[in-house]
Amino acid sequence: MHQYSKNPDAIARLTPEQYRVTQQSGTEPPGTGEYLSNKAPGIYVDVVSGEPLFASSDKFESGCGWPSFTRPIEPAHVAELRDTTHGMIRTEVRSTRGDSHLGHVFPDGPPDRGGLRYCINSAALRFIPRERMEAEGYGDYLDQVEDIR
Repeated sequence: MHQYSKNPDAIARLTPEQYRVTQQSGTEPPGTGEYLSNKAPGIYVDVVSGEPLFASSDKFESGCGWPSFTRPIEPAHVAELRDTTHGMIRTEVRSTRGDSHLGHVFPDGPPDRGGLRYCINSAALRFIPRERMEAEGYGDYLDQVEDIR
C-alpha cells in the first residue's frame, strides 16, 4: 500500500518548473504542458506524493490550454481551497497529502459529466500508462481507466 506524503526526496528531484508549480503555486504557460494532448489510457498522480488524482477516462479537451478533467479519481486526494489572488475568486486544487498546487476547478465543464472543469498543470502530474499501473501499485484503479483500441 502506498504511503502518500510530501516527500523531501521527491521535491529535491523536481525540475525548476515542477517546483515552481507545485511548491510555489505557479502556473505553466498555456499550451505548453507535457500532458495537454496525451490521450493514452492511464492515471495521473501527484508528481511529489504519488497520490492518484485523475483518470484518463475523465480527461477532456476544453481548449483552455491545460489538461482538463471532469472529476478526481479519488476525491479524498484533492483539496479545494478559495483563491482570491490575481483579483479573482477561484477555487484552487491541491493534493491532500502532498500539498502540491495542481491548478483550479471551474464550473464550466461538460454539463453531461457533472459540469466541472479541473484545469490542471502538467508539471504537477506524473502519468502512469495503463500497462504500468499494476506494476507501480495502482492496480486498484484499473477499472476506472478506459481500454482504448
